[in-house]
Amino acid sequence: MTSTTPTPAAGQPAVRLRAAAFTVVAPTLWLGLILAISFIEAPLKFQAPGITIPLGLGIGRLVFTALNACEIALALVTVIALLIARRHEAVQALDARRLTGTLVAGVAVLVVKVGVVRPLLNHRSDVIVAGGDPGPSSLHAVYVGLECLQVLLLIVTIVFAVRLLIAAARATATPTSSEGSAHV
Repeated sequence: MTSTTPTPAAGQPAVRLRAAAFTVVAPTLWLGLILAISFIEAPLKFQAPGITIPLGLGIGRLVFTALNACEIALALVTVIALLIARRHEAVQALDARRLTGTLVAGVAVLVVKVGVVRPLLNHRSDVIVAGGDPGPSSLHAVYVGLECLQVLLLIVTIVFAVRLLIAAARATATPTSSEGSAHV
């Protein structure tokens, strides 16, 4: 007589499958936020009637602070989900290593944006808002370049995450030989 009580490990594949799904969802949201804010909202803001440079910079600082907080949260969700999903037997493959690599690179870009470039840009905007002239700088171009690199990394991350999710879903849907023989 077989027992229908699940063992503690019985729910593990489903948990890992959900984690694999989060490796797709979180970076997709992250990508959407960057595209919407960095490439749509930021340039359009300065075209609105009545927006002065200091006002636009103040709004931009608030918006990018919120964006960066969301990016950090989504990066953490993605990393945690990947750590859980990688424990699934089916995802110990090359795509999981590639996903890890692109995710690590994307997090590194985020750290540089938030930890290095943003503080320098904030200092420049403080000078402008105070009525000063900080002089010419290529910091905005560096930030935009980092955003473009992050967009590319997130697209590749999403592709590898989808492949990981498909592998995990196939493995979860296909019973192992020991599971199939337990019902005989």
